[in-house]
Amino acid sequence: MHSTMFKLLPLKWVARVNDGGLLNQFFMALMVTIPVLNFGMLLGWQSPMTPLLQSPTGPAPEPISDETISWMASLVFFPPIFCGFLMGNLVDKLGRKKVTLLTSLFLLISWTITLFSLRPWALIFSRAVAGFACASCYVVTPLYLKEIASDNVRGALGSLFILSQNLGYLLIYVAGDLLSFAVVMWICTAVPVLHLLAFLAMPETPVFLVKQGKQQEARAALAWLRNTTVDDKNLEETVQQLEREEEYARSVKKSSWKDLVKDKTTFKAFRIASNVMILQETCGYLVVLTYAGSIFEQASESINLKLSPNKQTIVIGAIQLIGSIVASCIVEQTGRKWLLAGTSFATGLSMLALGAWFYVTSMSIWLPGWLPVLAMGLCIFSDAAGYQPVPYVITSELFSFQHRGMATSIITTFTALSDFLQTKAYDPLLKLLGIHWVFMMFSVVCFLGTFYTIMWVPETKNRSVEEIYALLEDGRKKQKSRDVEIGKEVSRL
Repeated sequence: MHSTMFKLLPLKWVARVNDGGLLNQFFMALMVTIPVLNFGMLLGWQSPMTPLLQSPTGPAPEPISDETISWMASLVFFPPIFCGFLMGNLVDKLGRKKVTLLTSLFLLISWTITLFSLRPWALIFSRAVAGFACASCYVVTPLYLKEIASDNVRGALGSLFILSQNLGYLLIYVAGDLLSFAVVMWICTAVPVLHLLAFLAMPETPVFLVKQGKQQEARAALAWLRNTTVDDKNLEETVQQLEREEEYARSVKKSSWKDLVKDKTTFKAFRIASNVMILQETCGYLVVLTYAGSIFEQASESINLKLSPNKQTIVIGAIQLIGSIVASCIVEQTGRKWLLAGTSFATGLSMLALGAWFYVTSMSIWLPGWLPVLAMGLCIFSDAAGYQPVPYVITSELFSFQHRGMATSIITTFTALSDFLQTKAYDPLLKLLGIHWVFMMFSVVCFLGTFYTIMWVPETKNRSVEEIYALLEDGRKKQKSRDVEIGKEVSRL
């Protein structure tokens, strides 16, 4: 009897976990975020591969200059500055699924260029192509995750966006240390190929299917995501809500950037989303990860560790991944606001400690070598455990359906511009000010992020757009005309 019970326990556990389709939704979310994982591999690739590319005996026909490396790091974020709006329109015209496939196609083209040529022009051109993948995945993936998720796992699925990117960093760090240059390149190229083939079988989001008038397909996709039958009564109510939402969307003019400005509360939500995203993007994590190998080489000069810079980077990648997993597990319990405030403050303290260590040791004063390693570990963990993923979750929850695509496109343009400027300016700033002042500048940004979050960012957990906007209006609930048309719950979809 006992043995039979233990055999049935895993089945009961799986059934309980998949109640409401949680397993199906997580599986779908993992498939959606594979391009983000591959993009993380592309960003992290530069850290272990730069020493090889700059070596006279490396795989490149000629040693790659620092200037070329700098352009490679920054140019990935150049196309999103100009085509964020384009990707936002494509998501609404072609659909979430096709744009996700397009993202993998861009990544495949980028890796293929690098696979067949390592000349400076090819390296730079491949990163420019990858920039289009950056533009599309940062627009479509958060939207896709929101539209397939139930309310009770909305934050957890949304945090998978950054978790997948961080997993990509770790995979490329490990591969770069253990495998040959050619093998790494073939693996990186294979990921988008396999995703293109596998994702063809994945469903479009129910929201977009309803927009296309494909109610039966929307019902089937929703039934699979919720692990129920197409005849389920609750499913029918959800589909009817989607239909009312789409009916209202057709009755109003298409949203433009002017609509974000006209309504004071919507504009306030847009300012909050823009500020938390820009503060997150300029906190310094990007340049730390891009130049992780060289940073740790300097930090480890006084540490008696038998680890190469690549292996130290692997340790950091593992800490970063653990932080992302923690974020996925606790974001629904802690809420968005205080997780963001706490992790931004911890990241700022870590950056300050790193800057202080480099400054003091530059004056030939001895400090323990474990300090920068500990500070870097805390920085990466805090960043991944909240400071990176939570702004994406907040941004997806701050807007109603008619403003979500436009707002996301504009914010993507802002963040891409900040990414491009900081990666391009990192080397000049490093040479002009020194690494200690660069880290201290990043710490100031993190502390500003903490202050801004505490003072002005609302808690969005388990709240509809109307409830969030009531908070932004100092508790005065203004019943908008769209509430009468589509009902309060529609804005959760």
